[in-house]
Amino acid sequence: MKKHKSDEELLEQIISNNSPHEAFKELIEKYQQPLYFHIRKILLDHDDTDDALQNTFIKAWQAIYDFKHQSKIYTWLYRIATNEALSILKKRNRFSFFSKDSQAEEWIARLESDPYFDGNEADLKLQKAILLLPEKQRIVFNMRYFDEMPYETISEILDTSVGALKASYHHAVKKIENFLQQPLNLDKIT
Repeated sequence: MKKHKSDEELLEQIISNNSPHEAFKELIEKYQQPLYFHIRKILLDHDDTDDALQNTFIKAWQAIYDFKHQSKIYTWLYRIATNEALSILKKRNRFSFFSKDSQAEEWIARLESDPYFDGNEADLKLQKAILLLPEKQRIVFNMRYFDEMPYETISEILDTSVGALKASYHHAVKKIENFLQQPLNLDKIT
């Protein structure tokens, strides 16, 4: 497996015009997979995820020379990716004729019929519970629980206070726990 240079080395190589395209390509290789799965947990759709990921790297390339070092490149890329995913989600919801409940049911049906989903019944029930969370709670829960991001990093990415994130995560966990105690069905999380 290829060892990547540090983010700082790659940024320096880009800024100094010492093979900037090669360095940015390496940055893409380094973050493409984690960003894909981060976006996929928000959008759930492969094609939308690919679009958001491509837009993320385009915007990062366009703004890399203005990078201010106020955060890590990792955090900066996740913030761009999250904003791209949320932008697509807003467009999708704006043009949808269906209620949020029926959209959740559609995503659950897709999950159940997805040949690539290899989880057991408990995994399926957990994923259903996550899909039924409000958008912000779902994003915070996924970043904290699955990506194991510290609250401080999530705070930088989502531009929200740590206290608000902790509250969102706590509410999400409680809703998921309540859902998991119910019989397996499509009931909305209460």
